[in-house]
Amino acid sequence: MKIQINAPHEGVDNIKLRFSAQAVKQLDKLASHYPTKKSLIIPALWIAQREYGGSLTSEAVKEVAYRLGVADTEVDGVASFYTMFSLKPRGRNIIRLCDSPPCYLMGSTSLLDYLKTSLGIDIGTTTSDGAFTLETTSCLGACGVAPAMMLNDEMFGNLTPEKIDAILENRRKEL
Repeated sequence: MKIQINAPHEGVDNIKLRFSAQAVKQLDKLASHYPTKKSLIIPALWIAQREYGGSLTSEAVKEVAYRLGVADTEVDGVASFYTMFSLKPRGRNIIRLCDSPPCYLMGSTSLLDYLKTSLGIDIGTTTSDGAFTLETTSCLGACGVAPAMMLNDEMFGNLTPEKIDAILENRRKEL
């Protein structure tokens, strides 16, 4: 299936297209692996979230709908259902602390308090410099190294406040 850049359809009007040429090429390549345009919504939303700076604005949702030739309400329904997509701006780094029972039993609550204090933010908010957003998640599948967290796509386990400090310090150096 070839993704049509200018596929006219109802429900999506007057949008400014922001996907880079690389993103459009990636979407075209992915399309050959999916049987329908609707089945491509989730991968297209991943691309849009990256292209729009880490969150899915209403413009991003409309662009996905436009590029796939589906109604924007269908795309918005998928984007708002899955917690892996953010409909509001987030920091450049997303901290996801596991709050499942094994992590809870191993001290994730005190680590959450530590993160909130050291970053000066609450769950679902972003540091004033835009560096970090703090979220909790149910089960990262790392029960053997509880308590665990993810920083973007990287997993960290056997956490302590000192270990968290080192992880965040290293990430700040990379910014």
